[in-house]
Amino acid sequence: MTTADLAGSVALVTGSTSGIGAATAAVLAERGAHVVVSGRNRARGEAVVGAIRGRGGKADFVAADLRDTESTRRLAREASAVGGGRVDILVNNAGLVLFGPTEEMPEGDVDAVYAVNVKAPFYLVAELAPAMAERGGGAIVNVSTSVSEYGEVGMALYGSSKAAVNLLTKAWAAEFGPRGVRVNAVEPGPTRTEGTAGMGDDLTDIALQAPARRPAAPEEIAEAVAYLASDAASFVQGALLPVDGGRTAV
Repeated sequence: MTTADLAGSVALVTGSTSGIGAATAAVLAERGAHVVVSGRNRARGEAVVGAIRGRGGKADFVAADLRDTESTRRLAREASAVGGGRVDILVNNAGLVLFGPTEEMPEGDVDAVYAVNVKAPFYLVAELAPAMAERGGGAIVNVSTSVSEYGEVGMALYGSSKAAVNLLTKAWAAEFGPRGVRVNAVEPGPTRTEGTAGMGDDLTDIALQAPARRPAAPEEIAEAVAYLASDAASFVQGALLPVDGGRTAV
């Protein structure tokens, strides 16, 4: 059921040219937000924007490479300009997933994962959260992962980067919550997206460890993000919401 609970708001969703990000952009637009779609691939970004507009929603695309700090800061400024001078909802969804043995991980990969997964959210919040606070409110939703909560072979780099995001979520809730900006995170489990397509049956095998016994669809994660971004979650602050079919619970 389509609602208009985000009508009049401006939402920036990073990494929203595919997968969970694209699904999140679609859900937020359906609920009335003007969505700023962002990513490196302009063609895919424009396709997401076109689909949203085709359904009667409002969206624009702003290109950014979150491996570069200046590009990240520029994204915040350009998204605000597109939104008429503000961003009310920030979804830090963009993430670089690299896994393998610790001793085989090149330094460049370590730097890239932390640049996209940790530094980019940090600088986007630094750019956008103070202005949200000055206007009296806003919502930030960080997309983490279930493997930030437990050790998994080959996931030291990715899992640790998202564990940093979890701590940032709590720290930012303490820092900005008293000024009206709610900060929360979702922790997806295995999800069928373009990015995980290459995992094939391995993704299913991982998902079978959870009570749900299946991978998630991107839309299922997007619904959780939309909840945390909305006034329905008005008393939820600093939360890490598992959306993993029960994996971290059992």
